[in-house]
Amino acid sequence: MRTIDRWLTSPWRRSCAAALAGALPVFAFPAPSLWWFAYLALVPWILLARAAPTGRRAAYDGWCGGFGFMVAVHHWLLPSLHVFIFLIAGLLGVLWAPWGWLVRRFLSGVPTPGRGAAALLVLPSAWLMVELVRSWQGLGGPWGMLGSSQWQVGPALRLASVGGVWLLSFLVVVVNVAAAVLVSVRGARVPAVASLVATAAAASAAWAWAPRPEVDGRVRVAVVQPGIVDGRDGAGRRFDREERLTRRLAGQGVDLVVWGESSVGFDLDDRPDLARRLAALSRRTGADVLVNVDARRSDRPGIYKSSVLVGPNGPTGDRYDKMRLVPFGEYIPARSLLGWATSVGRAAGEDRRHGTGQVVMDVGHGLRVGPLVCFETAFPDMSRHLAEDGADVLLGQSSTSSFQSSWAPAQHASLAALRAAETGRPMVHATLTGVSAVYGPDGRRLGPWLGTGADAARVYDVPLAHGTTPYARHGDWPVHGAVLVLAALGAAEGVRTLRLRRAGPRRPVSPARTVRESPARPGR
Repeated sequence: MRTIDRWLTSPWRRSCAAALAGALPVFAFPAPSLWWFAYLALVPWILLARAAPTGRRAAYDGWCGGFGFMVAVHHWLLPSLHVFIFLIAGLLGVLWAPWGWLVRRFLSGVPTPGRGAAALLVLPSAWLMVELVRSWQGLGGPWGMLGSSQWQVGPALRLASVGGVWLLSFLVVVVNVAAAVLVSVRGARVPAVASLVATAAAASAAWAWAPRPEVDGRVRVAVVQPGIVDGRDGAGRRFDREERLTRRLAGQGVDLVVWGESSVGFDLDDRPDLARRLAALSRRTGADVLVNVDARRSDRPGIYKSSVLVGPNGPTGDRYDKMRLVPFGEYIPARSLLGWATSVGRAAGEDRRHGTGQVVMDVGHGLRVGPLVCFETAFPDMSRHLAEDGADVLLGQSSTSSFQSSWAPAQHASLAALRAAETGRPMVHATLTGVSAVYGPDGRRLGPWLGTGADAARVYDVPLAHGTTPYARHGDWPVHGAVLVLAALGAAEGVRTLRLRRAGPRRPVSPARTVRESPARPGR
């Protein structure tokens, strides 16, 4: 242990160790999917910040760990952003600096049981604030939220229906803090064990008492995944392949056919021939076809990514324009300053335009669906609002053609499990390229995934459920609770500082003066 301490006396070595410790949670996400590792992955990072010689060094440990975390969970963007990803990770890593400082504040030395118990509330709350800030679309969105690593764990999905992915992140950090305390702080082990027992009790209570979605119907949804199409006229050849795959669905009793993101590369108003071919597919299959148009609009300026519903008579008029765009991938923030990013990677040459509101579509057979486009499936508030607006099925249209060989497609597909569990609505994740998947209203996977090498059309029997989950009803209450915890901490620190200032510094008492001012002994 002393050897390690001496090795970490170098600021550069310590920073590298913090970055590596911060990167460890990536193994809990797909594709590795070591979900259990999430409950231990933060322990080395916590121990490092706890042992920092000063509060400033602990903040640096938090920053460097945040840098490592951001690079690890976004490593698949390297082909697109190149060196720019390190600049972004360095800027966003600053968000973890206060978290590192708080780790040392509550766990350094030999904390009292009270300080150890407070750490089990404060540190997860501070982590949630980091996730909340970086979840803003302009900062990259909520990709790699710690709680989303639990997408395949039944009890975790039940907890997601109560408090969303926020509650899962909070509890995962609680377990990590408790584990770090058990390893390093003998005097605070009682509250650590108590927190682990409380976490297990909360999970058990949610499993037993949280409302379960009751299945009251079924629909047959077909996913068409053509895969990567290379060569000239890729958009036209891709449309031809999707058309051939969709024709195979005739006679299978399908209620809806879903194509992936950017499945149509032409505006249907400019290409009525394509609209007629889609209408013929709708008549042949007996179902509406939901396509995604990535093209310049004829009725307004700019390029939009839009979910467009086509029925047997052509486009029905239901259209959803993607609202939340991918920074650098679909637009460049402050292009006048950062436009140079197009010269070092595959950043957007022209900014896409965004829509102004979410849409719930009626696809017939009494079925209402709520579309989301690619990046938007990572935002829990968007799927929750669609469920509130009456969507029976959530639909995600995606494409990961630039990242086929990375971990991104599997991780993207896993997010749909959480959105389904949070809302109590089944979710279909249909990709042009990547991993397509379908989940029931409890977040459980329905059938096998369509992997990155698939070129197929597959039909899924999707159970329908109604009612409202606690998360859909109450929203992001774990975030609100975390804000209250940190506000209470700030108030307590303010009162403590005020008391110290009022008391003032104690003047040292001179020993000589004490002798002179001492009362004379009796008898003298």
